[in-house]
Parts: sequence; structure tokens; C-alpha cells
Amino acid sequence: MGTQKKVLNKGKKTYSALRSPSKRRVGFTSSKLGKSIAQKQEEYVDRTLGYRYEMKYIISEEKAVAIARFLRPYLKMDRYSKLQPDGEYPIVSTYLDSPGFQLCRETLEGHKNRFKLRVRGYSDDPESPIFFEIKRRINTVILKSRARVRREYLVDLLAGRFLPPTQNYKTDEDVLRQFQLYMFSLNAKPVTRIRYMREAYEGDGENRVRITFDRDVCCNIDDSPIVKLGGIGWRNFSTDLEGVILEIKFTGRYPAWISQMVECFNLKQGPMSKYASSIKKACILRFCAPKLPMIA
Repeated sequence: MGTQKKVLNKGKKTYSALRSPSKRRVGFTSSKLGKSIAQKQEEYVDRTLGYRYEMKYIISEEKAVAIARFLRPYLKMDRYSKLQPDGEYPIVSTYLDSPGFQLCRETLEGHKNRFKLRVRGYSDDPESPIFFEIKRRINTVILKSRARVRREYLVDLLAGRFLPPTQNYKTDEDVLRQFQLYMFSLNAKPVTRIRYMREAYEGDGENRVRITFDRDVCCNIDDSPIVKLGGIGWRNFSTDLEGVILEIKFTGRYPAWISQMVECFNLKQGPMSKYASSIKKACILRFCAPKLPMIA
């Protein structure tokens, strides 16, 4: 306990020393990451935390840099952050929803049991895979399942067809069938794409911990069946979010050092959905009308 207090006190004393100028934004360049994913398809291991607890915070850029330095003795950069010169890699997700935006509304209304349907990518490289994902919330627990496929099968899968036997690597077909079941029950179709830059850290202990910093959140109201970082129509919502999105994810007990970090940096937890927030903002600004119904 005495050691923990020393660490906490040290954190409080050195907070100002951890501050540094804001990170230079480098944009959505993803060729190196895309090639890496494509080259490592055969050795792919899903390292996402499928069953976890999750806390989100909106913090300043200055505080994000300080927290990243604070946590480095406990966690290491994930394999994809290591590939990037500035430690950030791009993510793009195509979200599906019903004609009445049921999934978005359930998030905005704070339903304890809800889910999202999305298809995620990390590059526009045609050889890089995409991932069909179902993200469920059951009270305080997050359940995430995903299936990796070649991007050439995206349109067929969204149309309800089965994965061709020609795919040259294994995937979780049960997840794909569950995704399609939800999709058809809601009559869900692509409604928007969300992209951002992620800086990620993770631990390898039994109680797995993953901490991410998401910046430059952009929204593209587009019902096309594509998963693409580039193209026109993107709107940057980072200024509307007023900071960096910090996410803390863990699979077991709440680690003591994270509790110390939250106290040291005076972090205030709050709800944050990139998808729901972006849709709501787009409707308020009316730049996407008349495609979207107004969401209160």
C-alpha cells in the first residue's frame, strides 16, 4: 500500500513535467499498416478484448500526452501503433442501422442492453482485410465479436449471401451469420462511416488491459457499401468533441494503478459513442438532410 501511495504522489508531482506540446497531426496515411496486415494474414490472432469492462473520457490533448507517459511503465504500445512513426494508426468503420436509426437512438437514450453493427478496416490497401463486428452492451459488460474477411466479399455479405469457399483463411462464420441475422431483423443498411487516428497501449497479464487515445474523429454520411478511409464528404468532429477520446478497457478486476491514474489526472467518466455523437451532430447541422431523420 505504501508503494502505491508513493507512485500516486509521484504522479501528482510530475504531472507538469509530463506535459509537452500537442502531437503533430499527420493525417490518414495507412499504407505501411495495410501492407503489414496483408502480409501477416496467416499468423493473425484476434487480440481484441471480446469480454470486457469499458470506461470513456474526453480529455485535452495536453492531458492525453501526459497520461500516455504515465502509463508506459505498465503497458506497451500495441503492434500496430509500433509500426507508425508517431504511434497512431487509422481506423474506419462503416455503421449499419435501421431506417429509423434504432441502434443510434438506443445509445442516445442510454439503454443498458444494446448493440452496434459495423464493418471495420485499417487501410485502403485492397489486400488488407476488413472485420464484421457486433459490439454488445449488457448492463456494464461489453461483448465484442468479429469475423475477418477479404474486402472483395463485403457487398455479397451485406446482401445476405454466404462467404465463398475461396477465401484463403479461416474466419468465424458464426459471427457472420449472427451479424446477418441482426441486419435482416432490423432491415439495417450502411448509414455512415466514422474514421479516426488511434494510439493504443496494452498489457499481456492475466487481467488484460488496453488503453486507447482516439483523435481526429471524422464522419461521412454515406450509405454506400464500402469501408474506406479516403474519398470526399468527410467532416471533422474533433472540435465538437472538444478533445481526445480516452478509453480504458480491462477484462478482470480494476487495476490499482489505473485507479491511481484516474485520481492523479482528475478524470471524469462520461458516455461517449463516436457513432451516435456523429449522427446527432450531423442532424443538428442539417448538412446530411434529407437523408437522415432528425434525432432529438
